[in-house]
Amino acid sequence: MSRSLKKGPFIDAKLFAKIEAMHAARDKKVIKTWARRSMIPPEFVGFTISVHNGNKFIPVYVSENMVGHKLGEFSPTRTFRKHGAAGKEVDKKGGKKTETTTAPGAPAATPAAAPAAAPAKK
Repeated sequence: MSRSLKKGPFIDAKLFAKIEAMHAARDKKVIKTWARRSMIPPEFVGFTISVHNGNKFIPVYVSENMVGHKLGEFSPTRTFRKHGAAGKEVDKKGGKKTETTTAPGAPAATPAAAPAAAPAKK
């Protein structure tokens, strides 16, 4: 459910005061904040804010496209690994699993040619 238009957007007062002070002093330091629920107003544009994701602070440079969104949207809290078995790829023909040795998107390695047979002894 969204916030009432009558109330207006929630902007953390301490964070807003820090941005205003930096704007007046023409300073561009990084500000640490835990206020993930705070809305981004136009006054934040051009500043870098480190948003806490529960583990560490993620630096977020605020651009014009971010106005109206919340700070927490730009600091993900979960790390996506990979679906399925890690490092395994299912072969579509035989159904068996094969090890992947190349990076995704890289051309597949060609099988090495068998070494030439040694000449027969007499």
